[in-house]
Amino acid sequence: MENQKNNSSLKAVIAVLAILLVGSLVYIFKMSSEVDAVHTEVVKVGSEKESVMKDLQDLKATYDAAIAENTSMSEELIQERDKVVNLMDELKKSNGDLSKYKSQVRTMQAHMSELMKENEGLKKQNVTLTNQRDSTVVVLGQAQKFNEVLVGQNEELAKTVDKGSKLSVLNLQTAAYKLKSSGKEIATDKASRADVLKISFTIAENSIAKSGDKDYYVQVIDSKNNVLGDAKTITFGDKTLSYSFVSSVKYENKTVQVSQDLAGKDFAKGMYSVNVFDKDQLVSSTNFSLR
Repeated sequence: MENQKNNSSLKAVIAVLAILLVGSLVYIFKMSSEVDAVHTEVVKVGSEKESVMKDLQDLKATYDAAIAENTSMSEELIQERDKVVNLMDELKKSNGDLSKYKSQVRTMQAHMSELMKENEGLKKQNVTLTNQRDSTVVVLGQAQKFNEVLVGQNEELAKTVDKGSKLSVLNLQTAAYKLKSSGKEIATDKASRADVLKISFTIAENSIAKSGDKDYYVQVIDSKNNVLGDAKTITFGDKTLSYSFVSSVKYENKTVQVSQDLAGKDFAKGMYSVNVFDKDQLVSSTNFSLR
């Protein structure tokens, strides 16, 4: 009887232990499944995070390359690149739901695609403008060279015209005369007999010269280096001229004979110089002597 009770108790204990064992095995299996699920979820999240980060890195690299091209959109591209960098920093610190980041990345990718198309269009415009500018520079350079040639030719032509328009004074001659009481003039080469010096010259015909009144300053210098006649002085800029008299001529582009007397007394013996000036420019000269 006692043995039957013991067997019954033992069976009851074994049954309880079996139940506990089965419960433990069920609990362990459930916990293991949950751990595997959590591990799988962690791995999945990590993989998705790496994928999102890779997309952001690609975005940043694309923006960096576009910014380096230094187009007119550079400032806008820098702002978008900075947004990508900020989102990368947020993603690094995040351990939660990635859906927000995925959505932002898709939005950024779409916006980047639009910006890249616009930037490519600007680059093509810049190439076109650069080619047009280079062509314009070439044309302007050629035009400048042509203008320089024309300016040079015009300067040479102006010099030629200016030179050709100057009047030529020819046949400058001087002779001394003795005046008789009757008014008759007798040529002489003796200083003691001379009463007047006759100075004459010819202004040649010139069709391109400017017509009008002309003044020629005649300078007669004796052997003692004295300026005879009026011995007046006139200034042209920084130049000063002493002259004996002025011959005023009305020039009408035809040959003009000019003759004027220079009265005097006690003429010195020796060599005389006669010079004709157009303002301060010497246009003719000659020498004569009295004995």
